[in-house]
Amino acid sequence: MQKKNLKTLVAISLSSVILTGCATAQSQQLKSAASEPAMSHSSAPVADNRLLYSDSCISEREVVEAQKLWGDGIVRIGSVYTANGDYKTAAADFIQDMYGYDLSSVLFKPTLAAKVQFRSSFDAALSYFVGGNESYTEDKGFAIKPYTKVKFDNVGIINNSCSMAVAMGNYYFTDLKGGETKVEYTFAYVKDKSGKLRIVAHQSSLPYSPA
Repeated sequence: MQKKNLKTLVAISLSSVILTGCATAQSQQLKSAASEPAMSHSSAPVADNRLLYSDSCISEREVVEAQKLWGDGIVRIGSVYTANGDYKTAAADFIQDMYGYDLSSVLFKPTLAAKVQFRSSFDAALSYFVGGNESYTEDKGFAIKPYTKVKFDNVGIINNSCSMAVAMGNYYFTDLKGGETKVEYTFAYVKDKSGKLRIVAHQSSLPYSPA
């Protein structure tokens, strides 16, 4: 009877040792897994946005200044065109300077576009401003009308997300004869690494006119 009890006690002790050992090994594996960095679902490299964008927040004043630069740029393109200068290069420089096509996707819906409403590439935007691209036959060259003045009138500017600011309102384009065209707009801005605001969304349209 004593031998039988002794065997039972030995078996229980061995089981306890085995279970304890397994639990310890499992615990170590869990700790090791937790300390390892999470594996990405994709092996493709992820772009480091810190190399492209500024860490500082966008202020309302910067938005207003960027709007003035945009208006001045439109006037300049028209002026170069009127003087028989290289207006296409002027327009290309304007887009490169003001828009973020080299940073990310740009959502651009210009005012006078109906067949191809959205201009998601640099060349498509250039065609809208100066025309001459067979792929966009409706473009007559918005910036080479030309205009002598562009005035922004903001309904509001939202910049509480810090890294992006959105402005909405009306802007007014004055032509050579003094006529003024009112257009509605929404612009979204980001700030590049150099601290310059760049447009990543631009939608504009003529005011609704009931039949």
